Amino acid sequence: MKIMIIGCGRQGSELAQALDKGDYTISVVDNDPVAFERLGHAFKGQTIHGNGLDREVLISAGIEHADGLAALTASDDLNIVVARLASQVFRVPRVVARVHDPRKAEIYRRLGVPTVTPVALGTQRFAELLTYFPLHTVKRLGTGEVTIVESDIPPFLVGRQVNELTIPGEIMVMAISRAGITEMPTPGTLFRDGDRLYLAVTSAATERLKMLMG
Repeated sequence: MKIMIIGCGRQGSELAQALDKGDYTISVVDNDPVAFERLGHAFKGQTIHGNGLDREVLISAGIEHADGLAALTASDDLNIVVARLASQVFRVPRVVARVHDPRKAEIYRRLGVPTVTPVALGTQRFAELLTYFPLHTVKRLGTGEVTIVESDIPPFLVGRQVNELTIPGEIMVMAISRAGITEMPTPGTLFRDGDRLYLAVTSAATERLKMLMG
């Protein structure tokens, strides 16, 4: 699987190093050759010095055969343009752009450009840490609109059915770990003491889940 990273700043270099440890072919593009020093001597991927908007640079980096591209330069506008170019012109299957301005991110997300907004994600994480509740975040999906969380079953829910903790389109019990075995429940599955729940919840329904979990 070939992944391209445009921008070798702190986040771009960390992503490149992380993916380089897996079974991926990585190419990193940056207009500052000194930036590649962040990758370290162990980096096995390809580095290309040039402008991420330059068609020839992108082609030399292998965009015509890329399976994914992350635009992580310091410029929101550049990231968006590169992402749209990769998606619409070169037909790269998976494309994501980092956009610091949440307002811009929402606009481009509606235009079909997947975006990651560090400010929004950071704010959400700060809020979680400051208003702790017994729901452990396992994974965020997409750009954080849906989160997978895990939690021990509250005593007052023991003996009740899964469908009592389900809100279509907002909250869903995905799996239950019980006596060392994890299974997907049915709507009529009864909660038991000691259950560990795995739930999918939308960001808008997080407060509602807190209430349901007591």
